Amino acid sequence: MAQYETLIVERIGRVERITLNRPEAANGLNLTMAQELARAAAACDADPEVRAVLLTGSGRFFSAGGDLKWMEANAADAGRAIKELADTLHRGLSSFARMDAPMVLAINGMAAGAGFSLALLGELVFAGQSAKFTSAYTRAGLSPDGSSTYVLPRLVGLRRAQELMLTNRVLSADEAADWGLITEVVPDEELAQLALDAASALAAGSKGAQSKVKQMLMSAHSNDLEAQMEIEARNIAGCAASSDGTEGREAFIAKRAPKFD
Repeated sequence: MAQYETLIVERIGRVERITLNRPEAANGLNLTMAQELARAAAACDADPEVRAVLLTGSGRFFSAGGDLKWMEANAADAGRAIKELADTLHRGLSSFARMDAPMVLAINGMAAGAGFSLALLGELVFAGQSAKFTSAYTRAGLSPDGSSTYVLPRLVGLRRAQELMLTNRVLSADEAADWGLITEVVPDEELAQLALDAASALAAGSKGAQSKVKQMLMSAHSNDLEAQMEIEARNIAGCAASSDGTEGREAFIAKRAPKFD
């Protein structure tokens, strides 16, 4: 098992649970955490036994965003340091987005700045009732990173994305659900178990079919109608010819739960 300084990484069945673990710094993102997230993401992407990934935070915060104390310590060459931090974080986010396994987020407490960007990652995003969401970048004189300018307008629309990023409005968990930022709000004390249950259910699903869903939804905004339908046709045909497709059909006809590879 790989060792991490800023993360807790553990295998639970076929779920890889990754916990941001700098509670004394509100799980603020420094270069070490960005490097370790990139390493953990690459490991998940490369491991066929990982069928779902669950990301959460330790302590009272999911993540308060970039570690401003780390940034200040590197102020003598701030541009270079922040570019390295952003590039490293983006490498990890790309691996999470492109991997076959679906991703579940469990948002405990505040998700701000880069933590807000991370909170947009998952296919399923659960938030505890006390969770809060804010972009916060411009308050610190910074522009957003962490793919949030790509993902946020696709989730909530341009006007709401402009409001969140320019005014740094803080959304409650219920408001985030109403805006379409997250999947569901749950009681704080139930968050960890519910998110793990959801990740475990995804891990029991068809890896091939789920990976195609991720790929097609990511490409949908850049393809025209006919191109997207051609991709759909090729993917469903490939799934139908796979062992999972065979098992899925046989289980449906037999009225039993499927057992995918």
